[in-house]
Amino acid sequence: MGHADTLLAMGGAFVAAAVLARLGRRIGLPTIPLFMLAGILLGPHTPGLVLVRDAHDFEMLSALGLVLLLFYLGLEFQLDDLRSGGRRLLAAGGVYLLLNVGAGLGFGFALGWGLREALVLSGVLGISSSAIVTKVLVDSGRIGRPETRLILGVTVVEDIFLALYLAALQPVISGAEGMGETILQAAKAFGFLLVLAIAARYGTRLIGRLIAVRDNELLVISFLGAAILVAGVSEVLGVVDAIGAFMVGLILAGTPSGPRIRRLVHPLRDAFAAIFFLAFGLAINPADLLSVAGPVAAAVALTVAMNVIAGLFAARLYRYGPEPTANIATTLLGRGEFALILAAMAATAGLDGRLAPFIASYVLVLAVLGPILAGRAHLLARLLEATRAVLPRRGDRPPERPEPPEPREPADDEPADDEAAEPSGAAARSGPR
Repeated sequence: MGHADTLLAMGGAFVAAAVLARLGRRIGLPTIPLFMLAGILLGPHTPGLVLVRDAHDFEMLSALGLVLLLFYLGLEFQLDDLRSGGRRLLAAGGVYLLLNVGAGLGFGFALGWGLREALVLSGVLGISSSAIVTKVLVDSGRIGRPETRLILGVTVVEDIFLALYLAALQPVISGAEGMGETILQAAKAFGFLLVLAIAARYGTRLIGRLIAVRDNELLVISFLGAAILVAGVSEVLGVVDAIGAFMVGLILAGTPSGPRIRRLVHPLRDAFAAIFFLAFGLAINPADLLSVAGPVAAAVALTVAMNVIAGLFAARLYRYGPEPTANIATTLLGRGEFALILAAMAATAGLDGRLAPFIASYVLVLAVLGPILAGRAHLLARLLEATRAVLPRRGDRPPERPEPPEPREPADDEPADDEAAEPSGAAARSGPR
């Protein structure tokens, strides 16, 4: 594209994303599937206006969006949420991952698309979207409910799993030759993560002094440079670039400048993340979506079933009744940004071409269906009430009601008259996850 064409495409992409996002807010839909839909409608595979003819034209902007997404997630990561939850939270989160990731792996093998494809699908079906989870909690007014702390704790467990999963997956799907090379690449990836984890644990005081500056402009340049540089080093060492950015966010979150960085990176994250989702949609041919309609329907049904089972397990663990169980099962249904990250990795690695349209359809369906089912969780609660043998009785000791998360300042992208406070800690991830 020429210079003028590039500017027109970028400007049009941002405007289209903004218009669809505003429409989505009016009908209660999350922005992630709408950004993807904008890319599909304005891409070269759809009749009508073609804004961008080649998704690769947005490749660098898309990569920056991915880096900023994970950087922000690292800033919002709260290890204290995991520590305060104790063994019960680890058990609940572990069972949630075991059921969903295991079901995804089995589903991948059942499709017969290949081993590497099955490993990708295990992550796609296994990890929920904290952006959609948080939106559902805020919009439904459930922030102060007892089960909300558990729901947010599960997303923290998912974050830990995600970093390890991506580090292990990268050498496998990149086509490493032989077991020795695969082990070597995985060792480099985990070694690099270990170095960054040590820096996060013991180096925050020194790093805080190095990055501390009063001027916001210099602070933005500093943390962006650090995130992008470490992301590049990660890519060189065979680790997903975004995981390096995640670890930088985790390190900076423990510094005195952490709250300022979180506030300053927020609009950058939203803008470039929108381009990431839109660029993904540009590469999708709507005709391919129909070819995977059957597997997508089966995957959605499987995900709903696994979430209900995981919700039942958490209910017995925490002695919750039917209503909290239904809330847990439906709130964690949404799948979003990490599924698309995996789709982008699969496309780069040259895996089965059916993966991208499958993941796009799966994310679109669950990103819309999840909030709808969460709004009708009372119907599932009635069904569970009718089968009370699997849940605690009314006479059982009720669960201790935790203190609701402390409210924090509304995010920059929230309307000024929106009184729904954004939760702290893990719940603060109102942006795309």
